Amino acid sequence: MKKIGMIGGFGPEATLDYYRLMIERYRQKQGEETLPEIIIYSMDIYTLLTLVGQKRWDDVTEWLLKGINTLYKAGAEFGIISANTPHIVFDRLRSSSPIPLISIVEETSKKAKEMGLQRVGLFGTSFTMKASFFQKVFANNNISIVVPREQDQDYIQYKLMTEIELGQFLEETRKGLLAIVKRMVNEDLIDGLILGCTELPLILTKNEFDIPFLNTTKIHVESAIRYCLMEKN
Repeated sequence: MKKIGMIGGFGPEATLDYYRLMIERYRQKQGEETLPEIIIYSMDIYTLLTLVGQKRWDDVTEWLLKGINTLYKAGAEFGIISANTPHIVFDRLRSSSPIPLISIVEETSKKAKEMGLQRVGLFGTSFTMKASFFQKVFANNNISIVVPREQDQDYIQYKLMTEIELGQFLEETRKGLLAIVKRMVNEDLIDGLILGCTELPLILTKNEFDIPFLNTTKIHVESAIRYCLMEKN
């Protein structure tokens, strides 16, 4: 069994969800009376948002590497980052990390391929939706990424920053998000939706409109536990 290292705090609600799901998934595989060894280093989401917003990619990379090195020094044998947005610089992090890192984007792409998806919508922070790091990875599996129209991206970003990241999950907001999904199903012909912010599965809790909602948190956790137990994909 390998010790899990997790960068958390992006935001706190998602970090709690990761921890709960890792415990749950590990027990499903190993039995109720056993637990994985997990080292969590919680970093400041507002520092991340500031650096990303200013597109200071070298500083983002250096800052996150400090967190990864903290996990390494604490004994972690591999690492995950419990958020999608920091994966903008994942390739840089991987090349400099002292421990193996598991990508939430790569694992989600594998899952989408397994499910036979070809054209998937992407919800996330504005940084995630406007960047191309999801598109680059999914293109390797011949899967197209579709993002919401600009005004819908603004709505998603606003709700994430003012409610969902703060642990507020309002029914009105859930309906607003689903209205965007429905539009993308009808107009963009998406056959799946990536919940590309790890808080989104906390408000969009089930599949809708006969398409799968890809819970990136759950997918990432399942991959981490497989690696922890040194299982093959």
